[in-house]
Amino acid sequence: MSTPARWASRLLPLLVLVVWLAVGGGLGPYAGKLGEVATNDQAAFLPRSAESTQVLKAQEAFRQEETLPALVVWTADGGGRLDPAVQADASRALASLKGTEGVVGAPSPAFPSEDGEALRGIVQLRPDLGEELPAVLDEVEAAVSAVPGTEAWLAGPAATQADLGDAFSGIDGLLLVVALVTVLVILLLVYRSVLLPLLIILGAVFALGLACAVVYVLADHDVVRVDGQVQGILSILVIGAATDYALLLAARYREELGARDGDRVPAMRAALRQSFGPIAASAATVALALLALLFSDLTNNRALGPVGAIGIVCAVLSSVTFLPAVLVLLGRTAYWPARPKATADGEAAHPVWHKVAGLVDRTPRKVWAGSLAALLACAAFSFTLDSKGVPFDEIFVKDAPSVTAQERLGEHFPGGAGTPAVVVADAGAAEKARTAAAAVEGVDSATLFAAPGSDRPLVADGRVRIDVTLADAADSDAARDTVVALRAALHEVPGADALVGGTTAQKYDTQVTAERDRKLIVPVVLAIILVILVGLLRSLLLPVLLVATVALNFLATLGVSALVFENLLGFTGTDSAVPLYGFVFLVALGVDYNIFLMSRVREETELHGTREGLRRGLVATGGVITSAGVVLAATFAALGVIPLAFLVQIAFIVAFGVLLDTLVVRSLLVPALVRDIGPAVWWPGALRHRP
Repeated sequence: MSTPARWASRLLPLLVLVVWLAVGGGLGPYAGKLGEVATNDQAAFLPRSAESTQVLKAQEAFRQEETLPALVVWTADGGGRLDPAVQADASRALASLKGTEGVVGAPSPAFPSEDGEALRGIVQLRPDLGEELPAVLDEVEAAVSAVPGTEAWLAGPAATQADLGDAFSGIDGLLLVVALVTVLVILLLVYRSVLLPLLIILGAVFALGLACAVVYVLADHDVVRVDGQVQGILSILVIGAATDYALLLAARYREELGARDGDRVPAMRAALRQSFGPIAASAATVALALLALLFSDLTNNRALGPVGAIGIVCAVLSSVTFLPAVLVLLGRTAYWPARPKATADGEAAHPVWHKVAGLVDRTPRKVWAGSLAALLACAAFSFTLDSKGVPFDEIFVKDAPSVTAQERLGEHFPGGAGTPAVVVADAGAAEKARTAAAAVEGVDSATLFAAPGSDRPLVADGRVRIDVTLADAADSDAARDTVVALRAALHEVPGADALVGGTTAQKYDTQVTAERDRKLIVPVVLAIILVILVGLLRSLLLPVLLVATVALNFLATLGVSALVFENLLGFTGTDSAVPLYGFVFLVALGVDYNIFLMSRVREETELHGTREGLRRGLVATGGVITSAGVVLAATFAALGVIPLAFLVQIAFIVAFGVLLDTLVVRSLLVPALVRDIGPAVWWPGALRHRP
């Protein structure tokens, strides 16, 4: 190639690189600014059509002023009964907070428990405190802790919101650093190259910056919604996906460089031509599976759909533009100190995978039967996974002050104290509804809501509010049963038109909605993936086989998770959204690796036939797909640094499931089944006739 032609062929990659450097410099900071438009308001996570959501909207009419309550609990130092004089001291401590910045109105007096061992008071705070909330709570805690002879704790929505804010504080910094460092270390160990891992990480960071900027603008204009969970999953998803796609392209480019004696531009053209289809199909499965979450009735599920899909698109864009540009500019230097060399079929470069392919080729039936038996054994435990929700005392993985305070509250007051069930009914049947509610087993008391300083029930739009204190803790199974019984009793009160909401009802409705979402979304995701695979592989039998194996991998992962959560991590329940999230990520991402493998097998089959094509495809892709799986698993495992049960559970399910899929399903089960079935696996495509 002449010198002008050589410069012309490198001008486009150079321009692409300059554009991405500008994108990284200009939009990169948005990865740290996304928290500015994120909200962790738990009320926004509720089902749109549930009864508890209707109650939440109806409650607005009964609020004289929007507030965020903080519950104060006092017990005697060392336990035992409190001195009667302490009640007056506690009430004065509460009264002293009137006029404090962030405190709304006058706090309530201190009320004693029936056992005489605790006091309880309520301080109403402004709901828009945001980052100022911890400082205001510190002032409240300082005032109430001054009561002599007592220990004081803060519970209720304000304390819980502060603890959630503290837990999500690592989203912008710690999570991203842990994920990137983990990926970098693994790539350095696997590829023993200095530049390539840095280039891949840089491409992932650019993709994340672009995704965060797009999401920031959309969230700022209320087009999409972002919360701490969505923010954390977006970061992990983009880094993991961008790394996977980059590894596939970089591996293919290395092959082409070796085969073409280092001729950069033709090598990259060939690498892009062979890799773009699998990358695009893999990205489509993940993006469309995430968009299927829009069918959910839960706000946080619907929020993840478009945000995650935006992240996947940005990951693909970076992988097929930025990475090719820098690889063309650097050539073999990108793999230094390794040097791409031409080999017959990859055997010299992948001796381990040559042996694995030989094992599958010699004894396919034993391999798939053994793999299938192991997966079925694990899947048998999937039905033991309890997805009714995480108890309040397990929401935070580490000790949280609000959890300790709620435990103290429950020891001395009715279990539902501070988190009552809320009933909204027609004013004409107010007393009938209150009486019916009080008569339900599991209800401690039922009180008509009155305006401050008044003994008369507050009537708004012809409706009244009844606060129902449950005898059991709001997050317990017994409390949920009470809410179900409460609804049944109140729905039968003539003329009441009663609706039951509150914390317990919200958890119950969320659980029911999550079960409904799984029944709807799971078939939709499987259908989407099946259609994409049929189009890519031009076969029907093989896509069905691939979808069935990744679904089995998901069930096996749930089975192992059920055992690990209960016996090793100490969880007594799983968040109701975890199974659906786990399914979407595992099935969509699991199919990715089968797409990478079988698209290469198809390519080799067209030249060498099914048996030899399978062997060559497995040898050529085994190393890069396994390393991509390890990287993705480690990236999702980084979610575990955020001390929330939901994210820890998602981290384990996806990380373990990806490894299981990579090392067993894609490496052994699928190749062995394809080898045993033979050319018929391509039915009804023309390849089934290839000798």
